[in-house]
Amino acid sequence: MIIPRPAAERGHANHGWLDSWHSFSFAGYQDPAHVHWGPLRVINEDRVAAGQGFGTHGHRDMEIISYVLEGALAHRDSMGNGASIHPGEVQRLSAGTGITHSEYNHSRTGTTHFLQIWIIPDRQGIAPSYDQRRFDDAEKRGRLRLVASGDGAEGSVRIQQDARMYAGLFDGDEAATLALAPGRLGYVHVVRGALEVNGHALGAGDALKLRDEPQVLIRGGRDAEVLVFDLPPLG
Repeated sequence: MIIPRPAAERGHANHGWLDSWHSFSFAGYQDPAHVHWGPLRVINEDRVAAGQGFGTHGHRDMEIISYVLEGALAHRDSMGNGASIHPGEVQRLSAGTGITHSEYNHSRTGTTHFLQIWIIPDRQGIAPSYDQRRFDDAEKRGRLRLVASGDGAEGSVRIQQDARMYAGLFDGDEAATLALAPGRLGYVHVVRGALEVNGHALGAGDALKLRDEPQVLIRGGRDAEVLVFDLPPLG
């Protein structure tokens, strides 16, 4: 079964300093058909205006991944971490028993464009932790590069869930296949550009939910960047 999730049907909120598209129910956008897919709970496509950002706020019992597409995102948290996240980098924040953090675009002129991704952990009450790693374009060119996983395989950031997140860049004849084990769920989110996934033509912001499908097949990219999730069922 394949369920398309068109970009234009996502929730949308424009706060002036923040323009955000919600793939799943979030804040004022509530849609019972799109609450989560397995443990994948949030994909927010955020554009933060110059000199603006999210003030200090709290989280707990959630795996939070930031994936920057344009500009930079400055991060500070209650564990003492302070860093800037740039395109090509993946940041993972395990909120566990509770953390506070802030995220800002310190540019005077440019917008920060990034994806905020939440994954429900398989265990609550863990100690909060932080990781950030870079994955160069060459590692993602024409293939799906593992960037987050439950076991930290292949140098990916480690999350507290039996889930795997891949990133890939595709253009022209480049293609890739990801096998899905029986019972696993797939989720494909097109970050930018356009491509074809399992015969479905997708553009920026479009997504596919996959259940009982043996594989994810990506081809026909046109300056495309994509995230693919291999997920356990949940609930």
